[in-house]
Order: sequence, then structure tokens, then C-alpha cells
Amino acid sequence: MSHRVALFIAVVVMAAGLVVGTGGVGRVAQTPHISADTTKAAGQYGLILGGCNDCHTPGWAQSGGKLAPSEWLTGNSMGYRGPWGTSYAYNLRLALRKMTEDEFVAACRKPPAKIAHPPMPWVNLALANEQDLRAMYRFVKGLGPKGDPAPEFVPPDQEPKTPYVSFAPVTPK
Repeated sequence: MSHRVALFIAVVVMAAGLVVGTGGVGRVAQTPHISADTTKAAGQYGLILGGCNDCHTPGWAQSGGKLAPSEWLTGNSMGYRGPWGTSYAYNLRLALRKMTEDEFVAACRKPPAKIAHPPMPWVNLALANEQDLRAMYRFVKGLGPKGDPAPEFVPPDQEPKTPYVSFAPVTPK
């Protein structure tokens, strides 16, 4: 099993545990949040803990997480293909340049249908503390724009033109 598939399964299991354990999305009894010396440090840690670099930063896993923040979150041309079609990890540095902080928080709480594709763990963002989401937004904005936009979503009836990881379910014999 590849690292990405194992990571995806772990994220789904953790998200499901959070939803069941809290009685549903948005029903956390006490809203925990990241405590750090600065908003920048909280945002940076939130991105690491949230696994954002795993998909949105090319070479992250191969570097063992040792890429400089200047290389983070530039998007990925590796697709994630499943029954939903083929989705891509956006260049967050370019995407957030076009969003206000409030728009970012709203999108995390309820992502627009045109971007809410697997394997993005939207449930995790919906459960995140607002203060942490705002810290992550500010950290990414502070990195400045870099890189190119990721490829656009490819519907399930079309073949992607980029390499992709297959998330096609397989029924055992």
C-alpha cells in the first residue's frame, strides 16, 4: 500500500472517529485550538498537523517534511482519481490570494461543490477551531504567491492528461 493511500485511509478513519465521537460535524463539546507564541507559528503548525503539505506541496513526503516553508503549498499536478473523477491539490498560495480571511473560513466550513472532491479531508476543516483556520490562512497569505495553478478537475467520464493516483475501489474475489 502506498504512503498516500495509507495516509488517506488514516485521515478518513480519524475524521470518522471525530464525527462519531462528537455527535456530528460542528458539535464539539469544547473547541480545542492550537496554542503558540505567534499566529504565524500556530498557522504553520496547523498546516503541518492537518497534513496540508502531504498533497499540496510537491516533494513533501520524499523530503521527510524537510522542505522550507518557501516551497510549501504550491499545488500538485498529480491527480487523485476515483469514482468522483480526478481532483488535484490546489496551489493554496494562489487560491488564498483571491480570498478574504472570512471567505476562507466559510469555504472550510462548507466548501463550494465545485472544489469539494476527495481525497481532500473537508470534514477536518469543518471541525477545526476558527482561530486555527484564521492562523493557517494568515500563514499561507504571508508566504506570498508562488508557482502555477494546479490542473482543473476532470469529470469521471474523461481521462486525465496528468499522472494520477487511483482510488478505485476493488472488490475482492
